[in-house]
Amino acid sequence: MKYIYQARVKICGITNIEDAKVADDAGAYAIGLVFYKNSPRCVSVSRAKEITENVTSNLNCVGLFVDADKEYVNDVLEQVNLDILQFHGQESEEACAFFKKPYIKAIRMRENTNLLEEVKKYSSAKAILLDTYVEGLLGGTGKVFDWSMIPQNLTKPVILAGGLNAGNVRDAIKKIHPYAVDVSGGVESDKGKKDPYKIKEFIDEALNA
Repeated sequence: MKYIYQARVKICGITNIEDAKVADDAGAYAIGLVFYKNSPRCVSVSRAKEITENVTSNLNCVGLFVDADKEYVNDVLEQVNLDILQFHGQESEEACAFFKKPYIKAIRMRENTNLLEEVKKYSSAKAILLDTYVEGLLGGTGKVFDWSMIPQNLTKPVILAGGLNAGNVRDAIKKIHPYAVDVSGGVESDKGKKDPYKIKEFIDEALNA
């Protein structure tokens, strides 16, 4: 039997039930809920609870945190049904693993990033998310980094982020063969508001790459 490779799709920065349902119906593997107050895509705990309660069990709900207090993360976990945690700050491996939940560690790619060394620091991570480094921004940059910086011998599944959209996701998947692709701004009509057509188009392009 011929092996058919297919990257999964994560739609990040979901802020409402309608966008979550569009992503769910279109075949997304996961949605990302941002619990970082400085982000225009930040959601309240109560809104996140509503969103997770209104999607199918097939959709993985990911909670994104940036150097958050343990008490805050625990408070979110008590109220919101999250499948995976995603850490986008300077968290240590110990801090990421503290909650005993599967987690993704984001690494912001810049010219001097030694990705092999960075991955070693997070041996307990379920996957590594690679995003573009932009000064003052922690994700949602809308900029693509140099994919040739990704070595072939990484020991962790790669979730590719950073400037992806329906126009370049096929090329990204064919070149990198990531475990998953992650998009936020590339499927928005405005920051925090997704465009249903762009979500469907992105997922269709990714799943048919």
